Amino acid sequence: MEFIELLKALILGFVEGMTEFAPVSSTGHMIIVDDMWLKTKEFLGPGSANTFKIVVQLGSILAVVVVMWKRMLSLVGLYKIDGQKASGNFNLGHVIIGIIPAGVFGVLFEDFIDENLFSVKTVVIGLIIGAILMIVADKFGPKRPAITSLDNISYGKAFKIGLVQCLSLWPGFSRSGATISGGVLLGLDHKTAADFTFIMAVPIMAGASGLSLLKNWDQINADHFWFYAVGFISAFVFALISIKFFLKLISRVKLTPFAIYRIVLAAILIFVLYL
Repeated sequence: MEFIELLKALILGFVEGMTEFAPVSSTGHMIIVDDMWLKTKEFLGPGSANTFKIVVQLGSILAVVVVMWKRMLSLVGLYKIDGQKASGNFNLGHVIIGIIPAGVFGVLFEDFIDENLFSVKTVVIGLIIGAILMIVADKFGPKRPAITSLDNISYGKAFKIGLVQCLSLWPGFSRSGATISGGVLLGLDHKTAADFTFIMAVPIMAGASGLSLLKNWDQINADHFWFYAVGFISAFVFALISIKFFLKLISRVKLTPFAIYRIVLAAILIFVLYL
């Protein structure tokens, strides 16, 4: 594999790692950068290129596990979080309930999404509608959120946030944008909603990547190994950098600045595509 191709994998990993946890849609950004500039489908093939966009997110997901390892171990009873109460603790059940809706819809509509929604035009739609939801969450969410810790999330709220997460199956909508907005509207503060979003991302993205790999295994050439490896490592490193920064930032600036960025980006794309 040539150097220029590996450089493209590095760039896509950078884009993924820096945008996965911000509510701007990492998948949407990768589609924009790839379809309008890097054009990896030309040497990977459509199936392998789409799989790369999903699998490279595993690098970002691994970064979540590294940063939030205490909380991850606590979910399976291997670590005790300081200050947890005897009742109402956040546990694996909350995560399972939260991922069920998107998991079901993802399996049912996977083929339709892969074949029809991975384009810059659909990303523009997702960017705009997702931005509107984020602005609504900031404007109409409670001024003094009642839920300021993962350990205060009920199973019912976990399921409702999971329902909102289904919107992120549309590329460009943003999984973190959808779930953080849903969480804020349900009474979570922005930091707690972001924490829940990151934890739910681990099984959701691991499952999506696994299914995509199985489906497109015959289209992945052994020569693509280093392309996938460079993208994975790049996403992991840059996600480590972005996670802690975002968790501090979201508590201060909320969602609206990210929504404005999305609208500006969508306007630029509309100008490039149609004018």
